[in-house]
Amino acid sequence: MCYGKELREAIGSPRTTPLIGIYDMYSASIAARHYNGFFVSGFGFAASHYGLPDIGFIAWPDMLAFVERLRLAFPAHHLLVDIDDGYVDPEVACHVVQRLERTGASGVILEDQQRPRRCGHADGKLILPLEEYLAKLDLVLSSRRDLVVVARTDATEEPEILRRAAALAETGADVILVDGVRSVEWIRRIRKVVGDKPLLFNQIAGGKSPRLSLSELTDLDVDVAIYSTPCLFAAHGAIDGALIDLKMADGRLPDTQETGAVGVRGATELLERNLSRHHGHDRRPASV
Repeated sequence: MCYGKELREAIGSPRTTPLIGIYDMYSASIAARHYNGFFVSGFGFAASHYGLPDIGFIAWPDMLAFVERLRLAFPAHHLLVDIDDGYVDPEVACHVVQRLERTGASGVILEDQQRPRRCGHADGKLILPLEEYLAKLDLVLSSRRDLVVVARTDATEEPEILRRAAALAETGADVILVDGVRSVEWIRRIRKVVGDKPLLFNQIAGGKSPRLSLSELTDLDVDVAIYSTPCLFAAHGAIDGALIDLKMADGRLPDTQETGAVGVRGATELLERNLSRHHGHDRRPASV
C-alpha cells in the first residue's frame, strides 16, 4: 500500500484535508470512527507516554513502536507523524524516516528548531541556521521513497518567516508548515510566498493561531489542517469531571444503562474493531 501516495491525493483534493491529533491507541480508536486521517502529535505523545511537556523528551524508538501499533490497527488511515527536529542528528533523522516509512507512516513533519525545543505555540523557540536545516531536510528527502515530508519552520520574526517559507517552497518537500501563525492575514502572506506548494495549518486549543473552520481554510487555499490535541484535551476534562462525580457519589459508579455512559461492553466493542483479523480489503475508515 502506497501510504504516501494516498496522503498526497488527499492533500490535492479541493477542500482542506483534516488530520486529527491522537495520543494513544484508545483515542485513535475513537477518532477513527469520525475521520480517516491521524496526526501523531508530539505534544500528545510526550504527555501520554512520558507524562512530560513537549520540550524534547521523545525517544524515536518509542515513537516508531507507537506508529507500528497504529498501522496494524488502522490499515487504511493516513498517519502523519511529528518527528520534531529529527531527533537532533541528521543521520538519525534519515534512519527514523526510513524506519517509519517501512512501518507504514504516510508522512512526517520535520521542524527547524534547535535544542532546547518547544511546542510550536510556545514562547522562547530557537531555530537552526537556515542552511543547516536545509541540509538536514535534503538528507531526509533523499532517504524517503514515497513518504510525504512536511518542512516546518518555527520562525517568529516576520521577515524571517517569509524568508524561510520561500526557501522551503524551493525544496523537494511536499508541504510547507509555518507553525504558530497569528492571523489570517499572515496565512495569506505565507500562501503567496510559497506559491503552488501545498500549505499546512496547525490548530491547537489555546494556541497562538486563529480558530478557523475547514471552510475558511479552504477559502484561504490551505491544503491540510492538523488538530494537535483535541482528543488529549477532551480526555483531560472528561477524566477530571468523572472523578469529581465519583468522589461526590462516595465511590458509587454511575449506572451506564441509565446514563448512557461508556461501559465495559461499549469499550470492548470499540477495541475489537482493531483486531487485525477483522481488517479485510473492503474495510474503509470514516470519509471525512
